[in-house]
Amino acid sequence: MLEQVDQALARLYPTSTWGEPEDDGASGMPPDELAALADELASVLGAATFVRPGGDDEPCDYIYVLCLGRTPCVVQVRDHGVPAPDEWGTVDAVEELYLRVVISQRARVAAVQQVAVDLVRGPEGGYLVRERPRAGVYDAPLLHRMQKLVATLPAYELLHVDFGEIAHAPPGFHAGAWRELFGGEPSIANYLFYPQPTTMIATTVIV
Repeated sequence: MLEQVDQALARLYPTSTWGEPEDDGASGMPPDELAALADELASVLGAATFVRPGGDDEPCDYIYVLCLGRTPCVVQVRDHGVPAPDEWGTVDAVEELYLRVVISQRARVAAVQQVAVDLVRGPEGGYLVRERPRAGVYDAPLLHRMQKLVATLPAYELLHVDFGEIAHAPPGFHAGAWRELFGGEPSIANYLFYPQPTTMIATTVIV
């Protein structure tokens, strides 16, 4: 696995510098395949799944697998324009748990994180959503689904990489602008997937 990752990094970053990718040979997953994978995971895992394209600065896409919670869930309301359920107006907070599959747009590589999503009512109306990723999958109730999920990826020509194996900086590479943005050194995950630190908490507002 790590040898394949090393080969991908060498191809994608000929200058060995974060922020200087060579995207001409990018081989990510087309949208129709991404949707097909999400549908199959929903069937295999017996759980609702939701695709979210990466942002302008994120060369990746996400599939959220709802493991604890019920639909309509926070991710549906936040990312897909689903109306907030009436019950949100009667509770102080909503807590949900997901497996989040991140799929590179630069290589046929995917990884999985455990992500908690919390929602509270905002002080001036609307809702605050906090997404808290962990550096891998740890909770026992998620591990069985995790195993099934990973077993599904090869059928889509996706190499699964464990977050624990890509949490360090690649030897011989240079941080470039990453150090100014976040401090420290970018991990392998930051070269393959998204720029932000892998466990950075993100807060958004739903009006």
